[in-house]
Amino acid sequence: MSITLLSSNASFGGWHKQYSHASSSNQCTMRFAIYLPPQVEQGHKVPVLYWLSGLTCTDENFMQKAGAQAAAAKLGIAIVAPDTSPRGDDVADADSYDLGKGAGFYVNATRMPWAKHYQMYDYIVHELPALIESQFPVSDKRAISGHSMGGHGALSIALKNPERYTSVSAFSPICNPVNCPWGKKAFATYLGDDTSTWQEYDSSILISKASKHLPMLVDQGSADDFLHEQLTPDVLTSEAQKAGYPLTLRMQDGYDHSYYFIASFIEEHINFHGKCLGLASKAP
Repeated sequence: MSITLLSSNASFGGWHKQYSHASSSNQCTMRFAIYLPPQVEQGHKVPVLYWLSGLTCTDENFMQKAGAQAAAAKLGIAIVAPDTSPRGDDVADADSYDLGKGAGFYVNATRMPWAKHYQMYDYIVHELPALIESQFPVSDKRAISGHSMGGHGALSIALKNPERYTSVSAFSPICNPVNCPWGKKAFATYLGDDTSTWQEYDSSILISKASKHLPMLVDQGSADDFLHEQLTPDVLTSEAQKAGYPLTLRMQDGYDHSYYFIASFIEEHINFHGKCLGLASKAP
């Protein structure tokens, strides 16, 4: 497993670094960013929060806009932000913003030409953590979070792999993708017409079947333009209540879908994960 350093910036006593590497899952060069808190300079192995970004984003959006590094530095948590899809001249793409490059939806595509490269589920769950844990001074304790499409990814991945994570959180997640325009378009394209395969990536369906429960925090802005048509957190809440799943969903009055929203509450999410990782005394 070899990686190539692309950039390095000092930040809150630690380091933000950007790397590229050859991905066996996606059969292309992938890029990720990692924030290493100051505790690693003191010889400590630190836990990792994986952040999954939304449509059209790369690893840079969260790292530059969310302001998560200060809280991560205080607690001693590394943050890993992968890209949202495979990239490259030979990678399949689409003309619309909500499909193709920048819109991997964190699934393993089964339809060609997408299946050749769009194996984002395997990349996030298996390949990237193995790479991070072999190359950096981090432990095997992991948490996961994300925004919008990435919120969908974080929730569905945690629900399918509860043994791999201590906690999960999301901002404005796509909660019921099998029944919203974004999800229907992506799943039909990447997975085909058999809607039973779609359910494997739908958090509202997965939460109703979960045998192991993780602490779960979701923040949703009341002024989000995508709230009712695309995100539908009420469906997730209903299924969680039926299943007795420990979901905390907070409606934040006046907030929209932007990084202004994420930056307003990211410290609380970092502290939430910190408590679950045994690093913080209080959760929001």
